[in-house]
Amino acid sequence: MDWLLFLRWVRFVHIVAIKPFSGGKQDNENFATRDEVLFAFFLKPCTLKDVPMDETAMATMLLTGSFRRVRRKTMTNATAQPDTSVMRKPKRQYIGILYCLPYVVVFLFGMIVPMFYALYLSFFKQSLLGGTTFAGFDNFIRAFKDEALWGGFRNVLIYAAIQIPMNLILSLVAALVLDSQRIRHIAVPRILLFLPYAVPGVIAALMWGYIYGDKYGLFGQIAGMFGVAAPNMLSKQLMLFAIANICTWCFLGYNMLIYYSALIGIPNDLYESARIDGASELRIAWSVKIPQIKSTIVMTVLFSVIGTLQLFNEPNILRTSAPDVINSSYTPNIYTYNLAFNGQNVNYAAAVSLVIGIIVMALVAVVKIIGNKWENK
Repeated sequence: MDWLLFLRWVRFVHIVAIKPFSGGKQDNENFATRDEVLFAFFLKPCTLKDVPMDETAMATMLLTGSFRRVRRKTMTNATAQPDTSVMRKPKRQYIGILYCLPYVVVFLFGMIVPMFYALYLSFFKQSLLGGTTFAGFDNFIRAFKDEALWGGFRNVLIYAAIQIPMNLILSLVAALVLDSQRIRHIAVPRILLFLPYAVPGVIAALMWGYIYGDKYGLFGQIAGMFGVAAPNMLSKQLMLFAIANICTWCFLGYNMLIYYSALIGIPNDLYESARIDGASELRIAWSVKIPQIKSTIVMTVLFSVIGTLQLFNEPNILRTSAPDVINSSYTPNIYTYNLAFNGQNVNYAAAVSLVIGIIVMALVAVVKIIGNKWENK
């Protein structure tokens, strides 16, 4: 029929010359391409769902653009493959970059830019008469010789030796108890343990500062009921223990939830095999569960080391209750804060902050190496 041939050429010109193939979304393995349908249309008929198609149906299919519904496996007669060298490549999708853009912007202007700005400030010094002058590495040399800075590091290292083992051991024990499947209504203790993590560190320090009061606080009132003197938790000897208790109360539920999430991912076949061999629940926890979550334990240790060396909120809040114990250089972060905002020595504070960052990265690297060796045993 002449009209059918005319329709063929009109559609062919429309597809090839006016509306080229744009490489839209389609499954190349399951669906026929436009070139294949054109080839089948001009040469031989094909079948759609095992139903032979005549030339009229093929023309209708091409005119309505329904060739995407033609399965490649049903095109029994279109055996020839089109020349893919002339086909355009599918366009790359960049929509994922838009989803990541908010985080990238915050990370760039909240971390990277301030870091380089602090590096810039650390190479200068200010004086009343000379103004701002280039100092080179003088601020860094001064920071490494600063006894106040190293005194703050000594305090946080003692604090880390107290808080990190206590926090992680209690969190691991709580997670093992919850995973033992011997507690009914497990959601209740899990929520209660995690709830303190929702309390801001400043509020927790204020609350525990009142509890620690040996005269009007909760400790003092309970001790007065029994006619004994309450321990002064804000003394020089017990201050680090008091701060460690506050941070453990806040972060125990957080680490517990991480351990519990790792424990529920262990296959039950390991537990059943251990019970068949006669292992007790305590032995299963020590020999099966803990070795299976070594990587999680190493991760929480790294997070705890980083958080410990950045100690600031708790001692800064308790400083008003114990000014003779907590001074302006009690921790490295408090020392840097006082240098910048109270001493107006921004350049030296920038150098001190970079020195703190270098030391933290070095300690984290050592902990990571030790943790990897323990994990690979």
